[in-house]
Amino acid sequence: MPRTSETLWIEPFGVQFDLAAGIMENPTAQIDRRASDMRGYYADEAALERLIAAQGDPVHYETFESPVPEQAGHLRYCISKLYPGVVGDEYFMTKGHYHTVLKTGEIYLCLRGTGLMMMKTAEGDCRWEAFAPGRMVYVPPCWAHRSINTGDEPLISFCVYPGDAGHNYGDIQTEGFPQRVFQRDGRVLIV
Repeated sequence: MPRTSETLWIEPFGVQFDLAAGIMENPTAQIDRRASDMRGYYADEAALERLIAAQGDPVHYETFESPVPEQAGHLRYCISKLYPGVVGDEYFMTKGHYHTVLKTGEIYLCLRGTGLMMMKTAEGDCRWEAFAPGRMVYVPPCWAHRSINTGDEPLISFCVYPGDAGHNYGDIQTEGFPQRVFQRDGRVLIV
């Protein structure tokens, strides 16, 4: 088959994963989000500041990014590892994002842990799906999404999305999500 575009052309390759540990070997980027990076996302800001002071700004989650171009035609993938914990009584979560190219979806395959994928539209619709090992969650185009760890071990997911999808975190920081997930009386409560 002839090469249609030099910018799309890359050689086939393989990547090694440690699925139990949630690590991709030789990622092109590793993003570490610490508690201090989550200011403005939790309901109880004072509890977040207490956590930072007491635990020395712990890592909330890590993302290991694939060596695939951020271009249309490619599929990017990553490993997301969200640690267990609470801020006050709200479960640890990722920042959440829309895709910059709004009409792009994403899949998340849960490898380890338990939690939720919270999803919302700009019009205010809000849905969630459960994460458990072996369960795949599909995030349709136009839905913002965030992972929430409701368990006592890391929530590890393998994610796949279009190469040109991009990430828009700013709208989530401004809008938030209409629902939050708390640990109350030993149970998961979605409010």
